[in-house]
Amino acid sequence: MSNVYLVGAGCGEPDLLTIKGQKAIAKAGVLIYDWLANPSLLSYAKEGCEKIYVGKQAGKHTMRQEDINQLIVDKAMAGKTVVRLKGGDPYVFGRGGEEGEALAAAGIAFEVVPGITSVIGGLAYAGIPVTHRGMATSFHVITGHRQPSSDSLDYDIYAKLKGTLVFLMGIGNIENICSGLQKGGMDADAPAAVVHRASSPMQRTVVGTLGTLAHDAAENGITAPGLIVIGDVVTKRDALSFFEKKPLFGKKIIVTRARAQSSQLMERISELGGQSIEMPMIETRPIQAERLSAEIARLANYTYVIFTSENGVDIFFDALRKAGKDARALGKAKIAVIGKGTAKALEAHGIAADYMPWEFVGEALVDMLKNILKPDDKILIPRAGNARPYLVDTLKKIAPVTEIKIYETVRADADYSAVKAMLACGEIDYITFASSSTVENFVAEMGEKAQSKLGGAKLISIGPQTSQKIEEHGLCVYAQANEYTIDGILEVLKGDQ
Repeated sequence: MSNVYLVGAGCGEPDLLTIKGQKAIAKAGVLIYDWLANPSLLSYAKEGCEKIYVGKQAGKHTMRQEDINQLIVDKAMAGKTVVRLKGGDPYVFGRGGEEGEALAAAGIAFEVVPGITSVIGGLAYAGIPVTHRGMATSFHVITGHRQPSSDSLDYDIYAKLKGTLVFLMGIGNIENICSGLQKGGMDADAPAAVVHRASSPMQRTVVGTLGTLAHDAAENGITAPGLIVIGDVVTKRDALSFFEKKPLFGKKIIVTRARAQSSQLMERISELGGQSIEMPMIETRPIQAERLSAEIARLANYTYVIFTSENGVDIFFDALRKAGKDARALGKAKIAVIGKGTAKALEAHGIAADYMPWEFVGEALVDMLKNILKPDDKILIPRAGNARPYLVDTLKKIAPVTEIKIYETVRADADYSAVKAMLACGEIDYITFASSSTVENFVAEMGEKAQSKLGGAKLISIGPQTSQKIEEHGLCVYAQANEYTIDGILEVLKGDQ
């Protein structure tokens, strides 16, 4: 049985990681990863996994290849399950073969998990098929690095090949590549393109000809990493480009939700072509566990249970499970919720809400229930410790209410220096806020004169309470979601393009 996995991370888009690659990361005790491996893939690692960065950029190597080889061997010999996570595919100019040889020489069993190379996946995301009937029946993958003993590659041979030419790691050598192929006899008018950061939200594609490509790339500020592709297939880009046409393509969007809740919004932003940047402003901590357990033992006394958030649902049902009970313990109680997200969290536990107002605020729920509730009803409301008193205070005028503050939100403790630098440089397009507490903590993190530190980023609010909190701190709400949900935030983002 292997305890070392050489895993291809794919060409940029995190969802292009294979299922087998994800499973390998999930059982790793040590994760040794590259610069080109999407950082979000590290989230698949289990708690306690040792993560070691050994990235290599042009002219900036964290660790020599020989030392990386030895590191993998040493960790494996220490009895660790090791995953070596490499951008693209381990064996496509990834030096995975050298790492495999080092393991074999040490008598260590290993497996290779192939990855989607940028030669195929990256070009596909740029709208360029690597082969196409009537245009190219072969493709040729060539390293674009200058060779140690010579400044030239075998251009005379490459220029005579009939298929698509793809040069990897060649941006720094693009002038020599283009001029060398022309000297070898290739037509200067041959269609050509360069693709920067393929399949990522930072993807940029520049199309030209072999004769103009080096100049065009420089004019557009194209830097490594990038692909150079030459051949008639480049002309198919207008018809086949899909990624760069996504509604949020190229947009950088800060997500301030708690880390445990941010995944849904971040995934949707990614699906729409945007780059989500995590800046979790809150953490959720369960409180009053003993009191919640006591009320769970008396659930049969309640005729209504009201949930106001996904967190409240999850914590309540976790306590229910710990008490050896399940949804049947709710008996004949009617269930009311605020928000689609809360309703969906409830459905995950096999329960459909009886009442959900069309507007996701406490006032709307009161309007829905005020003519339904009777004085002899008993209402249980498990919710956040800092929730507005309106719901409880108003319903108490109709029927007895038991409120349990089952969780609190506190300011997350993290290093946000990199995100602040992006804001200062004007690199961020939007900041999303899904609750008043995220606003409070964001302002506290940014310090005095927060508005002047946003670099022009537009603030998107999930609803009126959050918008009010933004304005109380002297910040400007660019737009508020019509539907007070994550989907509502996404609709605002899509509609602003």
